[in-house]
Amino acid sequence: MASKPTPPPVEPREATVLVVEDNLQNFVLIARLLGYLGVRNIQWKASGWHVLEFAEQLPRIDLILLDIHLPYEDGYDVLRQIRTDPRFRGTRVVAVSAEATEDNMRRAREAGFDGFIGKPIDPEAFPDQIRRILAGEGVWTLG
Repeated sequence: MASKPTPPPVEPREATVLVVEDNLQNFVLIARLLGYLGVRNIQWKASGWHVLEFAEQLPRIDLILLDIHLPYEDGYDVLRQIRTDPRFRGTRVVAVSAEATEDNMRRAREAGFDGFIGKPIDPEAFPDQIRRILAGEGVWTLG
């Protein structure tokens, strides 16, 4: 497979973030924290089902926050689909998981995720983590 392109840094207020999360309370928390950071364009998909079709309808996506445990298809299956689509091959995709262990973080890195954020999300740390990810850093944290 060709190497993954490196996306340019993007300011939070200019970013489009797709949150793939099946738990409404988790999505609301993430959306509020993204809003606090200045992200204005937040999209939500509640399952891994047809994520690519949904994403293709958006003008652009700078970051996908992808829950690992989703109905229909897990985050690893969704990531494989995203990475095979030339349009999204370089899109930042960060795993978000309640199963925040060193083994799961290593598995996410090996699968090709650009970062890992463990749940429960730390509201104090999350805005800075997202700012760093949008600037091009990899963020790998268990919580």
